[in-house]
Amino acid sequence: MPLAAMITVTPAAMARVEQLIQEHNQPVAGLRLSVSKGGCSGLSYSMEFADDIPSDDDYIKLDNGATIYIDPKAAMFLFGAEMDYVEDTLQSGFVFNNPNEKGRCGCGESFYV
Repeated sequence: MPLAAMITVTPAAMARVEQLIQEHNQPVAGLRLSVSKGGCSGLSYSMEFADDIPSDDDYIKLDNGATIYIDPKAAMFLFGAEMDYVEDTLQSGFVFNNPNEKGRCGCGESFYV
């Protein structure tokens, strides 16, 4: 089911998602976003290519035509979040500004709610 309001995706994140899909060596349905157990604080964001359309996943169709699928188990952790992509001189990557987070670990790789 489409969930346009679950998370917002910045133009920088949209462009990076589109670029990742175009650079992938085989056709994919989109990227799949999930939250998994792990890291110092207990939970971490995870993205992978979705080779097929996941039947139970919610999804966001981006303005540029790319699709982000959202694991239904991650929905409660992601509601109201913003997905951004940041590049600076030391690092680059997707950043989640999530109002559901109560805190993050010192390295910033995981969070807790």
